[in-house]
Amino acid sequence: MLIGVGIGPGDPELLTMRAVRLIREADAVFVPGSVAKAIIAPYRNDVSVLSFPMTDDEAEIRSCMEENADAVAPAARQGTAVFCILGDPNFYGTFPRLTTVLKRKHPDIAYATVPGISAITAFASVADVAVSGGFAVSDGSGECARIVLKVREPRRVAEDLQAEGFTSFILVERMNMEGQRVYRDDELPLKSSYFSILYARR
Repeated sequence: MLIGVGIGPGDPELLTMRAVRLIREADAVFVPGSVAKAIIAPYRNDVSVLSFPMTDDEAEIRSCMEENADAVAPAARQGTAVFCILGDPNFYGTFPRLTTVLKRKHPDIAYATVPGISAITAFASVADVAVSGGFAVSDGSGECARIVLKVREPRRVAEDLQAEGFTSFILVERMNMEGQRVYRDDELPLKSSYFSILYARR
C-alpha cells in the first residue's frame, strides 16, 4: 500500500494528526527532497529521499517518475509506504503523476491519499486575506476544472456548468461526516445538503 500524505505548507506543526500517525507507523517513508525531509524530521528521521528535478523537460520528468515508481514499489508491495508531499497530494503535486506510472507498471499496488493544508489556504492565513464569494486558482494554464461549494441543487448546477463546456461531475455530500455520500455524473441527486461540494471537469 502506498499512501500520499500531505504535509502542509512548510511548518512541521501544520501537519494533521493523521499525517503524523501514518509517518510514524509506516514501514517506509519517502520524501521528494530535503525540504519535505526537514518538515517531517520531528516525527521521523529514517526516510528515503527521492529526486524530483524542477524542470520543464517532459522527457526528464517521465524518466524520473519511472525511476521513483520502481523505487517505492517494493516497500509498498511488502507493507505500508508513505510518500510525503508538501501541501496536499491532490493539488498540483507529483503524487498523481507517480501513481499514474504505478498503475501501469505495478498494478497490484493499492494507493490512497491523506489531505494536507494546501498553500491556497495557508496563503489566506499568512496574508490575512478573508476569502468569500467565488475565486479562481490557477497554475497559469487554462481552466480545466471547477469546484463549487455549498451545492444545494446539484443537477441544476451541473446543467449550468455543462453549458460552459464541463462534462464530468463528482459530488461529495457531508464529507468526512456521518452519512458521507459520493455521486458521479448521472447519479447526481436533485437536492443535497449545505455540506456538499461539486467537482466539474471539462
